[in-house]
Amino acid sequence: MQLIGWSILGFLVTVITFGICFPWALCMVYGWKVNHTVIEGRRLMFTGRAISLFGNWILWFLLTIITLGIYGFWVGIALEKWRVKNTQFAD
Repeated sequence: MQLIGWSILGFLVTVITFGICFPWALCMVYGWKVNHTVIEGRRLMFTGRAISLFGNWILWFLLTIITLGIYGFWVGIALEKWRVKNTQFAD
C-alpha cells in the first residue's frame, strides 16, 4: 500500500509542476523500492538525490533534442545506470 501511495504522490507532484519535479518523484519511488529490498539477508540503500538526477535529466533532454529524438532510446539505459550507481548495501 505504501508503494501505491508514493507512486500516486509522485504522479500528482509531476502533474502539478508540469514535469519539472519528475526527477524528485523518481527518486522518491526508487528510494522506497530500494530501501525495502533485501538481497541474501543484506538490505539495500538508495543514495541518489533529485538534484543530481535533475542535472542529468536536462542533459539527456538536450541530447534528445539535438539528435532529433535518437538519444531518447538511450535515456532509459542512462537512467538505469544512474539508479544502479546510487544503490549500495546498507551495511
